[in-house]
Amino acid sequence: MRQISKPVSLAVNVSSGTYSSHGNNLSRNGTKVSHVLPSADVVSAGASSKQLPFSNNQNPIDVGVIESEGTCRSFSLDEVLIATNNFDDALVIGIGGFGKVYKGFIDGSVTMVAIKRLNAKSKQGAREFWMEVKMLSKLWHANLVALIGYCNECQEMILVYEYIALGTLADHLYKLKTTVSNTSFSPLSWEERLDISIGASPGLNHLHSGTSQSFIHRDVKSTNILIGENWVAKISDFGLSKGLTSYSITHISNEVKGTFGYLDPDYFRTFRLTVKSDMYAFGVVLLEVLCGWPPVDCKLDSEQIGLIYWAQQCFKKGKFAEVIDPSLSGQIEQPCLKSFVALIKNCLSEIPRSRPPMAEVLGRLKLALLSQQRGRTKGIMTKAFRSMMDRWLRERKDNSSSSGQSYDLLSSR
Repeated sequence: MRQISKPVSLAVNVSSGTYSSHGNNLSRNGTKVSHVLPSADVVSAGASSKQLPFSNNQNPIDVGVIESEGTCRSFSLDEVLIATNNFDDALVIGIGGFGKVYKGFIDGSVTMVAIKRLNAKSKQGAREFWMEVKMLSKLWHANLVALIGYCNECQEMILVYEYIALGTLADHLYKLKTTVSNTSFSPLSWEERLDISIGASPGLNHLHSGTSQSFIHRDVKSTNILIGENWVAKISDFGLSKGLTSYSITHISNEVKGTFGYLDPDYFRTFRLTVKSDMYAFGVVLLEVLCGWPPVDCKLDSEQIGLIYWAQQCFKKGKFAEVIDPSLSGQIEQPCLKSFVALIKNCLSEIPRSRPPMAEVLGRLKLALLSQQRGRTKGIMTKAFRSMMDRWLRERKDNSSSSGQSYDLLSSR
């Protein structure tokens, strides 16, 4: 019988909001020594690399790991210590399963960054650490969190990211008051939620089809969608990502990795990993956007603990109002709601090939926003017209009363 264990998640939410650990990542059969080392399929053709020699300053778990030489910057430990004021707890902006995340300053205190200090003794983090370094050294997109650099010195494994100011999508949906930074958020409007969903889509699409090598994120969730300045959405946390070869669109894995509540049922059953698994998880995120609930919430009634099943039952019965976040009451235009729910259903299809590609999802989200804006504009114009007619009728009535005349609007002149 296959066993499911819970390794520590590499997930980091690089933001000024919460960096809380989401340690419910799943892994079948546990972690093997061979899994600690990153596979060669994440190194793009023609990329230069070097074998890291073992030294007293290097983590023992890094022996044999291939480091990709890309645009990623290598920081010395001294630089990191200066950036964090010797890892001053006053600069901690989050605590996760792999350690603390600090707000830091580099380049002469000019650039603010988020610095994630991993537990150097954790053997479970090496593969994910180097996967993230390799991927983000080669990939850049406005909707992907940028990795500025890393430090792998004196038993330390440290990642340095761009600083994302406004927290995670989850923070703004149902974690309206964070525990680490004590930051409060107001509920997002429906159009803001659509804008964020649209903003995250190009980042995921770039992973799937924007480069010569396709990547599967494998841990798409609302806590891995970060909100930057001007409400720009960015995909984060690539530690579980998988690069596909040019001749394959499917990866057969000997272990299932991801986060409970977002796992593609077909991937869980068959071990076949494709970009469609990301599409399922993104469908869960869209459901969160509509409902304002996490995919699993044990505080709710038994029939509502699992958001996906409960929402799908409501959709089948046509009870859309029961699913919508109460804070969105009266905000969503019906044409927009119907198209958005249809998209969720498509993404959550049990049959992977029935799930739309990310480019199609992006287009449909834009159409949903357009229908929302048109409906809202039409509603405003209708309301204004009715108000104008009411005022005109009152004036006619007042004039007729003062002149002793009676006007019938339906009678001919």
